[in-house]
Amino acid sequence: QVQLVESGGGLVQAGGSLRLACAASGRTFSFYAMGWFRQAPGKEREFVATIDWAFSNTYYADSVKGRFTISRDNAKNTVYLQMNGLKPEDTAVYYCAAGLSIKATPKIDDYNYWGQGTQVTVSS
Repeated sequence: QVQLVESGGGLVQAGGSLRLACAASGRTFSFYAMGWFRQAPGKEREFVATIDWAFSNTYYADSVKGRFTISRDNAKNTVYLQMNGLKPEDTAVYYCAAGLSIKATPKIDDYNYWGQGTQVTVSS
């Protein structure tokens, strides 16, 4: 079984920054890619960013390009999401996920395991 644990969420003012982390444990060798999704109240879960373990290829949603950066530390089995220039519309629960392949525009069904989520709140 693969376990994913997110951390680093919190409350920040607009224009501020946060760094999220996703620690993976278990049979991580079975999964090629990691992704970040987010879900705001009353909205569907949406794709944010993804990265693969082997080559560090990355893809981002248009809404976060130039502001967010996804990265990985293979030795620590950890994926990060650096969020800069935060906006109130970034407020959501952020989820980490593991999948079998990397896609530029992944769907939630492309991922096999999910973390519990971490809350990010951006105030005006």
